[in-house]
Amino acid sequence: MIIDLPSTTTSAVNRKLVDLRDTGGAIALGRVLTLIIVTDDAGAEAAIEAANSASREHPCRVLVVVQANRRGLDRLDAQIRVGGDAGASEVLVLRLYGKLAGHGDSVVTPLLLPDSPVVAWWPADAPKVPSADPIGAMAQRRITDAAAARAPGRELQRRRDSYAAGDTDLAWTRVTKWRGLLAAALDQPPYLAVEQITVTGASDSPSTDLLAAWLSQCLKAPVVRARTTAGTGLCSVRLQRRSGPIDLIRADGMIATLVQPGQPDRRIALPRRPTAECLAEELRRLDPDEVYANTLLRGLARLHSGSSLTASQAAGAGKSLTAEQVKAHSGAARRREIAAARAIEQAHPAPAGTRKKTRSGPTGTRQAARKAAR
Repeated sequence: MIIDLPSTTTSAVNRKLVDLRDTGGAIALGRVLTLIIVTDDAGAEAAIEAANSASREHPCRVLVVVQANRRGLDRLDAQIRVGGDAGASEVLVLRLYGKLAGHGDSVVTPLLLPDSPVVAWWPADAPKVPSADPIGAMAQRRITDAAAARAPGRELQRRRDSYAAGDTDLAWTRVTKWRGLLAAALDQPPYLAVEQITVTGASDSPSTDLLAAWLSQCLKAPVVRARTTAGTGLCSVRLQRRSGPIDLIRADGMIATLVQPGQPDRRIALPRRPTAECLAEELRRLDPDEVYANTLLRGLARLHSGSSLTASQAAGAGKSLTAEQVKAHSGAARRREIAAARAIEQAHPAPAGTRKKTRSGPTGTRQAARKAAR
């Protein structure tokens, strides 16, 4: 249900919320936080969709501050979304016109949930110092996205220079699964020190920079930042040890191949994470992210003191796999998965009339293995 309140006031919006609760019971009271989204008209709907999806894990009140035409008359146009149009939240879209567009903090203050945390999110352009922004100052957590900026590399440096406890960035959240896979690989014998790190990704990928900075800071090893063309995202990581390299390669943006000495290559589902998933992860914690802070403040300095090469230069120097080697490893791993799935199916055939075509890939293999285990 969507209710429009043109040329309104925050008092009228609050009264309408109370009326909806009293008459229709449409709005539940179990909200755990207030999420303030600061955006423009172009990015408002995409941000609301991501917030609605995240709210199924974190029921909240979503206040969308849309900074509209600053040249018009001072006006507040509000829209209340509840029910199927708001996920597990109640969404209040507040379009600010004229001088009011510069005072979003005054507009949202009467609409904050009492005695609950506040999280601020800028899906695109963020203030230079989020913690000093009027809306950022009232929030326990401040979420930005360097990848959405016009110059992601420069934006990441700005985030480092202006960091305050409670700041985080979705470029960091996007590498959570990469960090987990690499940590798990190093948690297996032989327990040898990493001598060199190579992280390959797009020249405009702040996630690649943050992952390289985190690895360098944690492992205290020299890092090589290999660059691919803009828009290709995070591609691969190599951790060089005396026993041989560990390679985690994602060539197609969906499936990664983990290559370790003495072990068969493994294919792992590692798709690019959608914004809603990253937002939901950040809403799970309201305390400062100390690992992110350490990576941003110290790891980036180590990264900038290391080497920077193109992807082809890094492959030619033996610091990462070549494109041909990546294809060979990925193809071999895929063929082994298909062969294993077929062997399991032949050993445990399905009853007549119920047999289905076995799906190839990591998911299909796992499903076949679970059926065999039964």
